[in-house]
Amino acid sequence: MNPWDLIVMQPMINVLIVLSHYLFSSFGLTIIALTIIIRGSMYPLTVKQLRSTKAMQSLQPKLAELQKKYAKDKSKLAREQMRMYKESGVSPAGCAVPMLIQFPIWIALYQSIIRALGVTPEDLLGLSRYLWSWPILYSTLPLNSHFLWFDLVSPNIPVAVLVGVTMWLSQKMVTPAVTDPQQKAQSQMMLWMMPLLFGFIAMSLPSGLALYWIVSNLFSMAVQYSVIGGWGGLARGGARQAGGRELRRRISQAEEETTKITAAESDITDSGSAPKEGEDEGEYGVKRQLRRGGHTASLKSIRRHSGKGKGHRS
Repeated sequence: MNPWDLIVMQPMINVLIVLSHYLFSSFGLTIIALTIIIRGSMYPLTVKQLRSTKAMQSLQPKLAELQKKYAKDKSKLAREQMRMYKESGVSPAGCAVPMLIQFPIWIALYQSIIRALGVTPEDLLGLSRYLWSWPILYSTLPLNSHFLWFDLVSPNIPVAVLVGVTMWLSQKMVTPAVTDPQQKAQSQMMLWMMPLLFGFIAMSLPSGLALYWIVSNLFSMAVQYSVIGGWGGLARGGARQAGGRELRRRISQAEEETTKITAAESDITDSGSAPKEGEDEGEYGVKRQLRRGGHTASLKSIRRHSGKGKGHRS
């Protein structure tokens, strides 16, 4: 048996089978429990990653200034960036450590699902060489591959979509609010690229691995909520939507007030358009001017009190 099988594969397969025995013979619950155990053991690294990410975001304005200042001298730019990282106590590599650690876990979990569930007769026959000599292991086999509405061995499109959605939500929480157009474009590209990539990959892999990614993303969101003290980028998006609804409400109110003022002006223009029977035309003209003056004063008062609507409309 090669070192990979002996150190990684054999322990993972046996742990999965034992957990399945104690979790009502549900391999789906087993994967969820294993995900929580793995991510829980990586909690300190995850917190360190989030803090490094926040520190990197705070340095973005200074980094942008350095890029403009040393645009023609790449070596000088690299030295100044490293000096800034060192003074700030930030390590760019610290943001990627948890992701790199999870790569071998993904590979091992993928191979373990294939072998433990016996996707092919060859996998089922070869499973015995990975098992320890524990009676509980043999009494638990064969494992049930069905969980909720899908088969953990086969790809499932709705599950793959959930992988992309949960990953997008997780990344949106830690996406900073930037004003620079170039940085904003880069943030948007990273926000969409990883979820789409993982969602596409999940469409061709066993749903058991996709279930691991979904639970892992939800775990990351819970940790991010506790570390950053809220929903981060998700809360900013909701605030913008609420602000847009309030702005539309005020514009609608201002338009109603303007319509009322326009109607009042129309009534004033139309009122007294002809002298009454027996009324002298000169006397009628004086009264009409007086009426217009009075209505004009009233309109000025209306406009003065509805100045808010006019400002909102502009």
